[in-house]
Amino acid sequence: MAKTNPVEFVRQVRSEVSKVTWPTRRETIITTVMVFIMVFLAAIFFLAVDQVLSWGVSLVLGLAN
Repeated sequence: MAKTNPVEFVRQVRSEVSKVTWPTRRETIITTVMVFIMVFLAAIFFLAVDQVLSWGVSLVLGLAN
């Protein structure tokens, strides 16, 4: 692999960065809100599953009140 001159490397990097499609502020906000909603739903789901499994294990082991 041929070594690249540092100046040429910087030019190549700038060229590649200019090709990136950056999200708009609105897209970023919508995506962030969607992530928080999914995290909340996943937390509720895993809380419910944990409670059901805890109840089931207690029932099987005879530790239920």
